[in-house]
Amino acid sequence: VLLAAAALPAFAGPAEMALLEAYAGTWNGKGVLTGAQQEPVTCKMSLSKGNGTKLNYTGRCALAGAQLSVTGTIAYVEASKRYEAVMNSGVGGFRGVAIGQKRGDNIVFDLRQRAEDDSGNDVSIASTVTLKGGKSMDVVFHAVFNETGDTIDARVPFEKA
Repeated sequence: VLLAAAALPAFAGPAEMALLEAYAGTWNGKGVLTGAQQEPVTCKMSLSKGNGTKLNYTGRCALAGAQLSVTGTIAYVEASKRYEAVMNSGVGGFRGVAIGQKRGDNIVFDLRQRAEDDSGNDVSIASTVTLKGGKSMDVVFHAVFNETGDTIDARVPFEKA
């Protein structure tokens, strides 16, 4: 679940923008975080039309007594013929760009990155966000603490509020 507004050169065609705009609104998600122990995760995400052909999002998740915030922008970049999501998380200043691929009615964004968390731990992060035909979203997160080998996994399905 990881997402900062940055300037993307986006010039989406009507079909690509219509596909993204289907996700505008408020979304609620509930899932489970597993690691050393199992914890419930509750999330809320808002998506809105941004400048030009961008879709902005902000989200917040409550887990293990903590809050995780994410912000970002999703756009279709005509020059490279692909969807891109710029993501920023309040944890460790994490930032990344995920490339989205259209698969049927879905758009699947995959992000792989190595970062340092707020405690200075070296962490490998893998996250997949699937936009499902304008009707639902699914976020899958996997992190490995490279020094210890400990892992954290979460899956949070979202429905429109």
